[in-house]
Amino acid sequence: MRVETLDTLPKTMRAIRCYAPQDYRLEETLVPTPAAGEVVIKLDACGICASDIKCYLGAPLFWGDENRKAYIQAPVTAGHELIGTVVALGEGAGEQYGLALGDRAISEQIVPCNACRYCLTGRYWLCAVHDIYGFHSYTQGGMADYMLFPARALNYKVPTDLPISKAALIEPLACSMHAVERALIEFGDVVVIAGCGTLGLGMVACARLKNPGILVALDLYDNRLEVAKSLGADITLNPTKVDVVQEIRNLTEGYGCDVYIEATGNPDAVNQGLHAIRKGGNFVEFSVMRESSTSDWTIVGDTKELNIYGSHLGPGCYPKVIDYLHRGLLKVDGIVTHEIPLEKYQEGIEMVAGGRDSIKVLLRPDMKTGDLPTEFGTL
Repeated sequence: MRVETLDTLPKTMRAIRCYAPQDYRLEETLVPTPAAGEVVIKLDACGICASDIKCYLGAPLFWGDENRKAYIQAPVTAGHELIGTVVALGEGAGEQYGLALGDRAISEQIVPCNACRYCLTGRYWLCAVHDIYGFHSYTQGGMADYMLFPARALNYKVPTDLPISKAALIEPLACSMHAVERALIEFGDVVVIAGCGTLGLGMVACARLKNPGILVALDLYDNRLEVAKSLGADITLNPTKVDVVQEIRNLTEGYGCDVYIEATGNPDAVNQGLHAIRKGGNFVEFSVMRESSTSDWTIVGDTKELNIYGSHLGPGCYPKVIDYLHRGLLKVDGIVTHEIPLEKYQEGIEMVAGGRDSIKVLLRPDMKTGDLPTEFGTL
C-alpha cells in the first residue's frame, strides 16, 4: 500500500486522553499511519467546546444514566474543533478529497457509517452509529500533535492564508450556520439568540447575514454581549439586569419574537424562550444540556402552536463557512480570546467551564509555555 508523507514523521506524539469524568490525561501515544483513503494531519489548533466541558463534568448524555447507555467510548483522545496541515495521505486519499501534502485541512465532526437508514436517505449527520471525533474510538480527536481522518470522513481543503484563529472556528461556525438555517428567518423578523458563547456568537454573525428586522442577543455576561454587538446584534440584553421576556414583548407590540434560538445550555433559557416567542413562531433548540429541562408543553401546542426545530452539527455548511470566512463575509473577531499550549489543557478546561473570562479557548500544539500571541489573553 502506498503512503505519501510530507516529512519523516515521529513515532510517538502527545494526546489528551479522556478516561472518565474529570479524568483527562496528557499521554504519549503512537502517531497514526493512514490506510487507503485516510489522511493524517499535524494539528495547528483544536478548540475546547462546551460539549467537551459537559463531557468532562460527567453529563449523562455522554456517560449514560438509567435511561441511556454511555455515548463516549473511553479512553479516547478528546477534541473535535480542529484544523491542521496534511502530513500523510493513504493510497487514493489525495484524489478522493482533492488534498495534497502541505494543504491545510478540516474534517466534519461526524464520520458517517454510510449504511444506516439516516445515511442512506441523505441525513448523514443523524447517523445511527454516530462516530464523532473526540468521543468514539474510531474517531480519535484533535487535542493532540497529530490525528487521523479515517475512511468515510468528510474532509475539506482550507485556504492557508486564512489565519489559524479563524480556521479553528470552522466547526462551531458550521453548527451555528445550520441552526440559523433551521430557523427559517425572513425579512422583518425579530430574532432572539439566547447565549453568546462561541456557538451563539456564530449564530449572531450568521443571522446578521439574513438581515432580520431586529437581531437580539442574550447573555449573562456583558463582555460577551459587547462581542455580539460587534458581530451584528442590534440589541443586547442581560437577564440578570432586565426582564428579558418583557423587553422582547415591548419590542414587538406585545406579540413576542418571531424566532428564538436557544444556545445557552441552561434549561431555564428554554422556558424563557417559550414565553418570549409569538404564536406560530420558530423555536430552534441547539444546546447540549448538562441536565434535562422541564417545560409546559401546552405553550408549544394549544397556546401558541409553535414550530419546534432541533439543530445538530453542521451538515452542508462547511464549504459555505470556509468560503464566507475566506471572503470576509462572516465576522468572527472577538470570539477567540485565548490560545494556549497543549499541555495547559487543564487550565483551558477550567477557563471554559467558568465562562466569565473567556469565550473560545484554542489549544495550540506547537506553542510553548509563555509563547502567547500578544492579541490574546494568557492564563
